[in-house]
Amino acid sequence: MTSSFDSYRPEESGQRRGKRIRDEDATTPAQQAMAGQRRRGSGADEGRREMSVVGDVQFDSYYGRPVVKAPPWRGPIAAYLFLGGLAGGSALLGYGAQLTGRDALRRNSRLIALAALGGGTAALIEDLGRPERFLHMMRTVKITSPMSLGTWILASFGTLSGVLGAIEVDRMTKERLPLGPLRPLVHGMEGAAGLGQAALAPVLASYTGALLGDTTVPTWSASRDHLSFVFVSSASLASGGAAMVTSPQAETGPARVMAAFGAVGDVVSMHLMKESMHPLEREPLEEGAAGQKLKWAERLAIAGGIGAVLSRRSKLLSVASGAALVASSVLTRYGVLEAGLESVKDPRRVIEPQKARLAARRAAGITDDSITTAG
Repeated sequence: MTSSFDSYRPEESGQRRGKRIRDEDATTPAQQAMAGQRRRGSGADEGRREMSVVGDVQFDSYYGRPVVKAPPWRGPIAAYLFLGGLAGGSALLGYGAQLTGRDALRRNSRLIALAALGGGTAALIEDLGRPERFLHMMRTVKITSPMSLGTWILASFGTLSGVLGAIEVDRMTKERLPLGPLRPLVHGMEGAAGLGQAALAPVLASYTGALLGDTTVPTWSASRDHLSFVFVSSASLASGGAAMVTSPQAETGPARVMAAFGAVGDVVSMHLMKESMHPLEREPLEEGAAGQKLKWAERLAIAGGIGAVLSRRSKLLSVASGAALVASSVLTRYGVLEAGLESVKDPRRVIEPQKARLAARRAAGITDDSITTAG
Protein backbone atom coordinates (compact mmCIF):
# COMPACT_ATOMS: atom_id res chain seq x y z
CA MET A 1 0.00 0.00 0.00
CA THR A 2 1.18 3.51 -0.73
CA SER A 3 0.15 6.94 0.41
CA SER A 4 0.78 10.53 -0.50
CA PHE A 5 3.66 10.61 1.95
CA ASP A 6 5.61 7.97 0.00
CA SER A 7 6.81 10.68 -2.34
CA TYR A 8 9.00 11.99 0.49
CA ARG A 9 10.66 8.62 1.07
CA PRO A 10 14.18 8.47 -0.45
CA GLU A 11 15.03 5.83 -2.99
CA GLU A 12 16.51 2.67 -1.47
CA SER A 13 20.12 2.12 -2.42
CA GLY A 14 20.58 -0.22 -5.37
CA GLN A 15 16.91 -0.82 -6.14
CA ARG A 16 13.58 0.82 -6.66
CA ARG A 17 10.80 0.16 -4.21
CA GLY A 18 8.99 -3.04 -4.93
CA LYS A 19 11.76 -4.36 -7.22
CA ARG A 20 13.67 -7.37 -5.94
CA ILE A 21 17.42 -7.56 -6.53
CA ARG A 22 18.64 -10.83 -7.97
CA ASP A 23 21.03 -12.83 -5.80
CA GLU A 24 23.83 -12.64 -8.33
CA ASP A 25 23.50 -8.82 -8.46
CA ALA A 26 23.89 -8.35 -4.70
CA THR A 27 26.85 -6.10 -3.95
CA THR A 28 26.45 -4.53 -0.50
CA PRO A 29 26.81 -6.62 2.71
CA ALA A 30 23.15 -6.06 3.54
CA GLN A 31 22.06 -7.30 0.11
CA GLN A 32 24.34 -10.34 0.32
CA ALA A 33 22.97 -11.24 3.76
CA MET A 34 19.41 -10.99 2.42
CA ALA A 35 20.34 -13.18 -0.51
CA GLY A 36 21.78 -15.79 1.83
CA GLN A 37 18.57 -15.77 3.86
CA ARG A 38 16.53 -16.34 0.66
CA ARG A 39 18.72 -19.26 -0.36
CA ARG A 40 18.40 -20.89 3.07
CA GLY A 41 14.69 -20.22 3.10
CA SER A 42 13.91 -21.52 -0.38
CA GLY A 43 11.41 -24.31 -0.67
CA ALA A 44 7.81 -24.92 0.16
CA ASP A 45 7.96 -23.10 3.47
CA GLU A 46 9.73 -20.01 2.05
CA GLY A 47 8.21 -16.92 3.52
CA ARG A 48 7.23 -18.72 6.69
CA ARG A 49 10.76 -18.97 8.13
CA GLU A 50 11.71 -16.55 10.89
CA MET A 51 14.78 -14.57 10.01
CA SER A 52 17.40 -14.41 12.76
CA VAL A 53 18.05 -10.82 13.74
CA VAL A 54 20.42 -11.58 16.66
CA GLY A 55 23.45 -13.83 16.38
CA ASP A 56 24.43 -16.60 18.76
CA VAL A 57 25.37 -14.53 21.82
CA GLN A 58 26.60 -15.50 25.28
CA PHE A 59 24.99 -13.65 28.18
CA ASP A 60 27.48 -11.54 30.10
CA SER A 61 25.94 -8.57 31.89
CA TYR A 62 24.47 -5.17 31.27
CA TYR A 63 27.12 -3.22 29.35
CA GLY A 64 29.75 -5.63 30.69
CA ARG A 65 29.18 -4.54 34.28
CA PRO A 66 28.65 -6.94 37.22
CA VAL A 67 25.06 -7.52 38.24
CA VAL A 68 26.00 -6.88 41.88
CA LYS A 69 28.48 -4.18 42.83
CA ALA A 70 31.32 -5.50 44.98
CA PRO A 71 31.95 -3.73 48.30
CA PRO A 72 35.24 -1.80 48.41
CA TRP A 73 36.74 -4.15 51.02
CA ARG A 74 40.29 -5.40 50.71
CA GLY A 75 43.14 -6.61 52.93
CA PRO A 76 42.52 -4.37 55.97
CA ILE A 77 39.00 -5.74 56.37
CA ALA A 78 40.28 -9.33 56.28
CA ALA A 79 42.80 -8.38 58.98
CA TYR A 80 39.97 -6.86 61.01
CA LEU A 81 37.88 -10.04 60.65
CA PHE A 82 40.77 -12.14 61.97
CA LEU A 83 41.87 -9.81 64.77
CA GLY A 84 38.31 -9.28 66.01
CA GLY A 85 37.83 -13.03 66.32
CA LEU A 86 41.20 -13.42 68.05
CA ALA A 87 40.28 -10.71 70.53
CA GLY A 88 36.93 -12.30 71.34
CA GLY A 89 38.31 -15.79 71.85
CA SER A 90 41.21 -14.51 73.96
CA ALA A 91 38.80 -12.61 76.19
CA LEU A 92 36.89 -15.81 76.95
CA LEU A 93 40.13 -17.61 77.75
CA GLY A 94 41.21 -14.74 80.00
CA TYR A 95 37.99 -14.80 81.99
CA GLY A 96 38.19 -18.57 82.42
CA ALA A 97 41.79 -18.22 83.58
CA GLN A 98 40.70 -15.53 86.05
CA LEU A 99 38.12 -17.89 87.56
CA THR A 100 40.53 -20.84 87.76
CA GLY A 101 43.60 -19.02 89.08
CA ARG A 102 45.82 -19.36 86.00
CA ASP A 103 47.59 -16.03 86.31
CA ALA A 104 49.94 -16.26 83.32
CA LEU A 105 47.20 -17.46 80.98
CA ARG A 106 44.90 -14.69 82.23
CA ARG A 107 47.53 -12.00 81.72
CA ASN A 108 48.60 -13.18 78.28
CA SER A 109 45.04 -13.66 77.03
CA ARG A 110 43.99 -10.20 78.18
CA LEU A 111 47.00 -8.55 76.56
CA ILE A 112 46.46 -10.50 73.33
CA ALA A 113 42.82 -9.39 73.32
CA LEU A 114 43.80 -5.77 73.81
CA ALA A 115 46.54 -5.86 71.14
CA ALA A 116 44.29 -7.68 68.65
CA LEU A 117 41.46 -5.24 69.20
CA GLY A 118 43.77 -2.28 68.73
CA GLY A 119 45.16 -3.71 65.51
CA GLY A 120 41.69 -4.61 64.24
CA THR A 121 40.35 -1.14 64.97
CA ALA A 122 43.30 0.41 63.13
CA ALA A 123 42.65 -1.86 60.15
CA LEU A 124 38.97 -0.90 60.14
CA ILE A 125 39.75 2.82 60.25
CA GLU A 126 42.33 2.35 57.49
CA ASP A 127 39.68 0.76 55.29
CA LEU A 128 37.22 3.58 56.04
CA GLY A 129 39.75 6.06 54.63
CA ARG A 130 39.27 8.82 57.21
CA PRO A 131 39.33 8.30 61.00
CA GLU A 132 36.29 10.50 61.61
CA ARG A 133 34.11 8.07 59.67
CA PHE A 134 34.40 5.61 62.56
CA LEU A 135 32.97 8.25 64.90
CA HIS A 136 30.18 8.99 62.42
CA MET A 137 29.16 5.32 62.64
CA MET A 138 28.45 5.82 66.35
CA ARG A 139 25.96 8.64 65.94
CA THR A 140 23.03 6.21 65.89
CA VAL A 141 22.11 2.73 67.07
CA LYS A 142 20.29 0.62 64.50
CA ILE A 143 19.22 -2.75 65.85
CA THR A 144 18.65 -4.26 62.41
CA SER A 145 22.12 -3.31 61.14
CA PRO A 146 25.02 -5.69 61.97
CA MET A 147 27.44 -2.88 61.11
CA SER A 148 25.83 -0.41 63.52
CA LEU A 149 25.66 -2.95 66.35
CA GLY A 150 29.17 -4.12 65.57
CA THR A 151 30.52 -0.60 65.96
CA TRP A 152 29.06 -0.30 69.46
CA ILE A 153 30.17 -3.81 70.41
CA LEU A 154 33.68 -2.96 69.27
CA ALA A 155 33.72 0.28 71.26
CA SER A 156 32.32 -1.33 74.43
CA PHE A 157 34.64 -4.32 74.22
CA GLY A 158 37.58 -1.98 73.61
CA THR A 159 36.79 0.07 76.72
CA LEU A 160 36.66 -3.01 78.94
CA SER A 161 39.79 -4.43 77.33
CA GLY A 162 41.59 -1.16 78.02
CA VAL A 163 40.70 -1.35 81.72
CA LEU A 164 41.83 -4.97 82.01
CA GLY A 165 44.97 -4.28 80.03
CA ALA A 166 45.87 -1.37 82.30
CA ILE A 167 45.41 -3.61 85.34
CA GLU A 168 47.72 -6.27 83.92
CA VAL A 169 50.40 -3.76 82.90
CA ASP A 170 50.19 -2.15 86.33
CA ARG A 171 50.80 -5.54 87.93
CA MET A 172 53.69 -6.33 85.58
CA THR A 173 55.39 -3.02 86.38
CA LYS A 174 54.71 -3.38 90.12
CA GLU A 175 52.19 -0.53 90.17
CA ARG A 176 54.34 1.99 88.38
CA LEU A 177 51.62 3.21 86.03
CA PRO A 178 50.66 6.84 86.81
CA LEU A 179 47.19 5.94 88.05
CA GLY A 180 47.50 7.83 91.32
CA PRO A 181 44.36 7.81 93.45
CA LEU A 182 42.49 6.00 90.67
CA ARG A 183 44.45 2.78 91.24
CA PRO A 184 42.04 1.25 93.81
CA LEU A 185 39.08 2.16 91.62
CA VAL A 186 40.62 0.66 88.47
CA HIS A 187 41.66 -2.56 90.19
CA GLY A 188 38.25 -2.76 91.83
CA MET A 189 36.64 -2.86 88.41
CA GLU A 190 38.48 -6.05 87.39
CA GLY A 191 35.70 -8.51 88.17
CA ALA A 192 32.94 -6.55 86.45
CA ALA A 193 35.16 -5.65 83.49
CA GLY A 194 36.21 -9.28 83.00
CA LEU A 195 32.59 -10.45 83.08
CA GLY A 196 31.48 -7.76 80.64
CA GLN A 197 34.34 -8.51 78.27
CA ALA A 198 33.52 -12.22 78.33
CA ALA A 199 29.83 -11.48 77.65
CA LEU A 200 30.66 -9.39 74.59
CA ALA A 201 33.33 -11.77 73.28
CA PRO A 202 31.07 -14.26 71.44
CA VAL A 203 29.16 -11.42 69.77
CA LEU A 204 32.39 -9.74 68.68
CA ALA A 205 33.66 -13.00 67.20
CA SER A 206 30.43 -13.81 65.33
CA TYR A 207 28.83 -10.54 64.20
CA THR A 208 31.18 -10.16 61.24
CA GLY A 209 29.71 -13.35 59.77
CA ALA A 210 26.24 -11.82 60.00
CA LEU A 211 27.62 -8.61 58.51
CA LEU A 212 28.95 -10.37 55.40
CA GLY A 213 25.84 -12.53 55.09
CA ASP A 214 23.64 -9.43 55.15
CA THR A 215 25.07 -8.22 51.81
CA THR A 216 23.95 -9.11 48.26
CA VAL A 217 27.34 -10.61 47.39
CA PRO A 218 26.36 -14.10 46.12
CA THR A 219 28.80 -16.28 48.07
CA TRP A 220 28.40 -14.35 51.32
CA SER A 221 24.62 -14.11 51.06
CA ALA A 222 24.32 -17.84 50.43
CA SER A 223 26.44 -18.59 53.53
CA ARG A 224 24.49 -16.37 55.94
CA ASP A 225 23.10 -19.31 57.95
CA HIS A 226 26.56 -20.79 58.60
CA LEU A 227 29.20 -18.08 58.30
CA SER A 228 28.91 -16.89 61.91
CA PHE A 229 29.54 -20.46 63.12
CA VAL A 230 32.58 -20.66 60.84
CA PHE A 231 33.94 -17.40 62.25
CA VAL A 232 33.32 -18.38 65.88
CA SER A 233 35.08 -21.71 65.35
CA SER A 234 37.95 -19.93 63.59
CA ALA A 235 38.21 -17.47 66.48
CA SER A 236 38.31 -20.33 69.00
CA LEU A 237 41.17 -22.15 67.32
CA ALA A 238 43.09 -18.89 66.77
CA SER A 239 42.84 -17.72 70.39
CA GLY A 240 43.60 -21.20 71.70
CA GLY A 241 46.60 -21.41 69.41
CA ALA A 242 47.89 -17.98 70.48
CA ALA A 243 47.64 -18.96 74.14
CA MET A 244 49.47 -22.24 73.44
CA VAL A 245 52.35 -20.24 71.97
CA THR A 246 52.59 -17.54 74.66
CA SER A 247 51.62 -19.21 77.93
CA PRO A 248 53.43 -21.70 80.18
CA GLN A 249 52.78 -25.32 79.30
CA ALA A 250 51.31 -26.04 82.74
CA GLU A 251 48.50 -23.53 82.18
CA THR A 252 47.57 -24.21 78.55
CA GLY A 253 45.04 -26.98 79.26
CA PRO A 254 41.95 -24.81 78.61
CA ALA A 255 43.60 -23.28 75.54
CA ARG A 256 44.33 -26.71 74.06
CA VAL A 257 40.76 -27.85 74.65
CA MET A 258 39.41 -24.66 73.08
CA ALA A 259 41.74 -25.04 70.09
CA ALA A 260 40.79 -28.67 69.50
CA PHE A 261 37.06 -28.01 69.60
CA GLY A 262 37.54 -24.92 67.44
CA ALA A 263 39.38 -26.95 64.81
CA VAL A 264 36.59 -29.53 64.67
CA GLY A 265 33.93 -26.83 64.50
CA ASP A 266 35.81 -24.95 61.80
CA VAL A 267 36.13 -27.95 59.49
CA VAL A 268 32.58 -29.22 60.05
CA SER A 269 30.84 -25.83 59.75
CA MET A 270 32.78 -24.96 56.59
CA HIS A 271 31.72 -28.22 54.92
CA LEU A 272 28.10 -27.77 56.00
CA MET A 273 28.15 -24.22 54.66
CA LYS A 274 29.44 -25.35 51.28
CA GLU A 275 26.88 -28.17 51.06
CA SER A 276 24.04 -25.68 51.61
CA MET A 277 25.09 -23.48 48.69
CA HIS A 278 24.39 -23.59 44.96
CA PRO A 279 27.41 -24.93 43.01
CA LEU A 280 28.01 -21.54 41.40
CA GLU A 281 27.90 -19.80 44.78
CA ARG A 282 30.24 -22.39 46.25
CA GLU A 283 32.68 -22.24 43.34
CA PRO A 284 34.77 -19.25 44.55
CA LEU A 285 35.34 -21.02 47.88
CA GLU A 286 36.89 -23.99 46.10
CA GLU A 287 38.74 -22.52 43.13
CA GLY A 288 41.32 -19.83 42.47
CA ALA A 289 43.40 -18.03 45.06
CA ALA A 290 40.60 -18.00 47.64
CA GLY A 291 40.04 -21.73 47.22
CA GLN A 292 43.73 -22.43 47.78
CA LYS A 293 43.73 -20.35 50.95
CA LEU A 294 40.73 -22.22 52.33
CA LYS A 295 42.21 -25.61 51.47
CA TRP A 296 45.37 -24.75 53.37
CA ALA A 297 43.30 -23.34 56.21
CA GLU A 298 41.54 -26.69 56.57
CA ARG A 299 44.81 -28.63 56.48
CA LEU A 300 46.40 -26.40 59.10
CA ALA A 301 43.29 -26.57 61.29
CA ILE A 302 43.35 -30.38 61.24
CA ALA A 303 47.09 -30.54 61.89
CA GLY A 304 46.91 -27.92 64.63
CA GLY A 305 43.91 -29.56 66.28
CA ILE A 306 45.69 -32.93 66.41
CA GLY A 307 48.78 -31.20 67.76
CA ALA A 308 46.72 -29.47 70.46
CA VAL A 309 45.50 -32.84 71.71
CA LEU A 310 48.96 -34.45 71.64
CA SER A 311 51.02 -31.52 72.96
CA ARG A 312 50.26 -31.90 76.65
CA ARG A 313 53.90 -32.51 77.59
CA SER A 314 55.75 -30.96 74.66
CA LYS A 315 56.19 -27.20 74.55
CA LEU A 316 57.75 -27.39 71.08
CA LEU A 317 54.75 -29.27 69.67
CA SER A 318 52.43 -26.87 71.47
CA VAL A 319 54.09 -23.84 69.87
CA ALA A 320 54.09 -25.42 66.39
CA SER A 321 50.45 -26.46 66.70
CA GLY A 322 49.43 -23.05 68.01
CA ALA A 323 51.17 -21.28 65.13
CA ALA A 324 49.42 -23.58 62.63
CA LEU A 325 46.04 -22.78 64.19
CA VAL A 326 46.62 -19.03 64.07
CA ALA A 327 47.71 -19.30 60.42
CA SER A 328 44.60 -21.36 59.65
CA SER A 329 42.34 -18.63 61.05
CA VAL A 330 44.13 -15.94 59.05
CA LEU A 331 43.73 -17.92 55.82
CA THR A 332 40.06 -18.58 56.55
CA ARG A 333 39.24 -14.88 56.90
CA TYR A 334 41.22 -13.85 53.83
CA GLY A 335 39.81 -16.76 51.81
CA VAL A 336 36.19 -15.98 52.66
CA LEU A 337 36.67 -12.28 51.89
CA GLU A 338 38.35 -12.94 48.54
CA ALA A 339 35.78 -15.58 47.56
CA GLY A 340 32.95 -13.10 48.07
CA LEU A 341 34.66 -10.40 46.03
CA GLU A 342 35.34 -12.94 43.27
CA SER A 343 31.74 -14.17 43.22
CA VAL A 344 30.33 -10.84 41.98
CA LYS A 345 32.44 -10.89 38.82
CA ASP A 346 30.39 -13.60 37.08
CA PRO A 347 26.70 -12.69 36.53
CA ARG A 348 25.81 -16.39 36.45
CA ARG A 349 26.56 -16.65 40.17
CA VAL A 350 23.87 -14.05 40.83
CA ILE A 351 21.16 -15.07 38.36
CA GLU A 352 21.28 -18.86 38.06
CA PRO A 353 21.06 -19.63 41.81
CA GLN A 354 18.11 -17.25 42.06
CA LYS A 355 16.38 -18.99 39.16
CA ALA A 356 17.06 -22.39 40.73
CA ARG A 357 15.59 -21.28 44.07
CA LEU A 358 12.58 -19.81 42.29
CA ALA A 359 11.99 -23.07 40.43
CA ALA A 360 12.25 -25.01 43.69
CA ARG A 361 9.70 -22.72 45.33
CA ARG A 362 7.31 -23.14 42.43
CA ALA A 363 7.73 -26.91 42.55
CA ALA A 364 6.93 -26.82 46.27
CA GLY A 365 3.77 -24.79 45.57
CA ILE A 366 4.91 -21.69 47.47
CA THR A 367 3.01 -18.81 45.87
CA ASP A 368 1.62 -16.82 48.75
CA ASP A 369 4.59 -14.78 49.91
CA SER A 370 6.27 -11.56 48.78
CA ILE A 371 7.96 -13.32 45.85
CA THR A 372 5.80 -13.92 42.79
CA THR A 373 6.29 -17.61 42.09
CA ALA A 374 3.14 -18.57 40.22
CA GLY A 375 4.09 -20.28 36.96
